Amino acid sequence: MLSRVCGWLASALWGTRIQPSAVAQRYLHMLVSWPSTDKNERTRKPPRAFDPALLEFLVCPLSKKLLRYEASTNELINEELGIAYPIIDGIPNMIPQAARMTHQNKKQEEMEQH
Repeated sequence: MLSRVCGWLASALWGTRIQPSAVAQRYLHMLVSWPSTDKNERTRKPPRAFDPALLEFLVCPLSKKLLRYEASTNELINEELGIAYPIIDGIPNMIPQAARMTHQNKKQEEMEQH
């Protein structure tokens, strides 16, 4: 909605005989290209992909060990602890409370109990 209003304002200003200043033109361009908060417009954009080059710098916040990227589940996996951190819109959520236990860890626990 905001982008439509800004677009209307920009077209109204450019339709007048008075040319907006260079500063006003940059500001209007910024407003028109500003990311929309409209839910429908956000859902049309494809989600950002995770950049595997980040694996060189990212470590598990709990164990400080390297992580493995699992493309099928879009998660970063800590094999040692058996936890997976979700990746949302290309951004890893490295908060330990957001991590889930992997199936591998559950199977190991079951085997140890028997």
